[in-house]
Amino acid sequence: MAADLVRNLLEEKGTPRSYALQQTDVLVEAELRGHPSHGLQRLPRILRRIGKGLIDPRTQGKSHWRTPSFLKIDGLRGLGPVVALQACNMLSERASSTGVALAGIRNSNHLGMLAYYVEHLAKEGIIGIALSSSEALVHPYGGTTPLLGTNPLAIAVPTADRPLVVDLATSVVSMGKIHHHAANGCAIPEGWARDSDGEMTTDAAAAMNGSIAPFGDAKGYALGMALELLVASIADSSTAPDVRGTLDADAICNKGDVLIAIDAGKQPDLLACFSTYLDRIRKSRPTDPKRPVTVPGDGTWSRRQQALCDGIEIPGRLWDELNALSRSNEALVKGHVQ
Repeated sequence: MAADLVRNLLEEKGTPRSYALQQTDVLVEAELRGHPSHGLQRLPRILRRIGKGLIDPRTQGKSHWRTPSFLKIDGLRGLGPVVALQACNMLSERASSTGVALAGIRNSNHLGMLAYYVEHLAKEGIIGIALSSSEALVHPYGGTTPLLGTNPLAIAVPTADRPLVVDLATSVVSMGKIHHHAANGCAIPEGWARDSDGEMTTDAAAAMNGSIAPFGDAKGYALGMALELLVASIADSSTAPDVRGTLDADAICNKGDVLIAIDAGKQPDLLACFSTYLDRIRKSRPTDPKRPVTVPGDGTWSRRQQALCDGIEIPGRLWDELNALSRSNEALVKGHVQ
């Protein structure tokens, strides 16, 4: 039901069905995996951006191979998932002959979960790496002024079973998660953010106007800064203080994205060794016998399997907003969606 509503809303805004399905899948997958900050709460803003001409839902962007393995993409203000999935397909095909291929994407829109794209590559036996930039939301280590993006990084490495998937921001948390707390009237944990005066806060609404801490203090700060310049260099995009368009419905989106595909040869014996290695970690002795050791991606996979059985919980206020936006006025169950 949720997927049908999202797709209908996008199609009502002039999105071709195939593109609407791609954007819908990214949003619904975030909900299934327990990441509502990148899920349906993003849809009203996407629809407003389409309505204002800030997103062109009918384009995949324009691309050219600058070198045999370096793809440059002007997204032409397209939907982020539509532009990025087209890039993934082109990179996967090219990496089969060059070994490594990468894309720098500018003038596109918010991608959502980066894990979605690297998993798309991993399903083809390709190692996937994704980087993205954002508005200035993160303060430097030892500072209080937001000057860096959250600058997330995702990696997927194929194995004989599920790929190993890592997806993390270089901030202690994404701004989307803070928005989710604010929308639901929930406090945020201590250490996540500072308010506009530079003081530590647990008020999500105050944090939205302040700054987020880098993860791991100096280490997250250093990695975030390196990714900031790396993405801007490859994608020809702006750096954080000048980036707009992922958290508003007023500005053209000028952040950058980088996708990297590595064809390591799909060696069955090596993939089996990877799976054995990950299982060895899972079976290692935990600090708490009631909580077995996991590897990155296990929690997301478990939450997704549970959600496929039980459905996803959507806040009533958001569900009402989405239904009010739909001209079809379908009779949908409020809050709990199978």
